[in-house]
Amino acid sequence: MKHVLVIANETVAGQSLIEALERRSAEGELLVTVICPVNQPREGYVVYEDTRRASAGRRLDRTLEALRSEGIKATGYVVDADPVAAVRDALVQLEPRPDEIVVSTHPRQRSGWLRRDVVERIRRAAEGLPVEHVVVDLEKEARAEANVLVVANETVVGDPLLDTIRARAAQGPTSFLIVSPQSDATASEHREAERRLRRAMTLLRGEGLDVHGQIAHPDPFTAAMQAVQDERIDEIIVSTFPGEKRSTWLRGDIVNRLAKQTDLPVTHVEVEIEPEPARA
Repeated sequence: MKHVLVIANETVAGQSLIEALERRSAEGELLVTVICPVNQPREGYVVYEDTRRASAGRRLDRTLEALRSEGIKATGYVVDADPVAAVRDALVQLEPRPDEIVVSTHPRQRSGWLRRDVVERIRRAAEGLPVEHVVVDLEKEARAEANVLVVANETVVGDPLLDTIRARAAQGPTSFLIVSPQSDATASEHREAERRLRRAMTLLRGEGLDVHGQIAHPDPFTAAMQAVQDERIDEIIVSTFPGEKRSTWLRGDIVNRLAKQTDLPVTHVEVEIEPEPARA
C-alpha cells in the first residue's frame, strides 16, 4: 500500500487535489494522510485560535469524506505548525512512513506559501521523498455547492433569518457557515451567543441543511472578513436589528462595507426580536 502525505490548508478541499489523489488510487491501493497547518493571522486582524482550527477542520472533513467515498483510505489532522515543520514532524511520527508528499497551494498570485518558498523548503526537508506540487485555483473550479456565510448574533434565531437560509438552500446544494460575533471581547465564555447559535444550528440541521457555526471576533466586519479569508465564500447574509437606531452594525455600515471589500453578493435581513421572558 502506497502512503501519500498531503500538506494543504485553504486548498485542501479543492477538486484538483482530490483528483490528483484519485489518479494515484487508480494505480493501486492507497493510504492518504492529510495534514492541515492552521492559518496564521493576516492583515492585522486578531484571529482566534479556535476559529482558525474550526475553519481548517471543516475543509479537512470535506476532503476526507470525498476520498473515502472513492474507496481511498484517508485520515487527517489539523496541526499548529507551519507547513515545513508539519512535514518534518510527520516524517518522524507517521507509521507507515510516507512514500510521497503532495503539497497543495493556491496559484502563485494568491499563495502565501509560494511567496515564502514553502514548496522548495518542503522538498529540502523531505529526506529524498518525491514531492509533487498541486495548484488549486478555487476561482476556476466548478462549484457544485455554494458556500454561504451568515453573520448574526442576537438575531440568529429570528424567523426572517432562518426563512432566508431555508429559501437559499432550496435553490440548490448549499453549505452555510454561521459566524456569531462575541458580545463581549473581554469575557472568556460566551454562553448566550453559543446557546443561540446551537439553537439555530439544531433547527436547520434538523431540516437536513448543511450548517456549521462558530463564535468569532466581536466586530462583525472583522469576523466576516476572517471567514472570507479562511473559507471559500460565495455569498454573504447579514442579519441585524431593524434600522440604524437599533443596530450598531448598521450604524457601522457593515452591509455596504462587506459588499465593497469582498465583491460578493450581500443579502441584508432585518429581524425584530422580542425580549426573552425571564427565567424562573
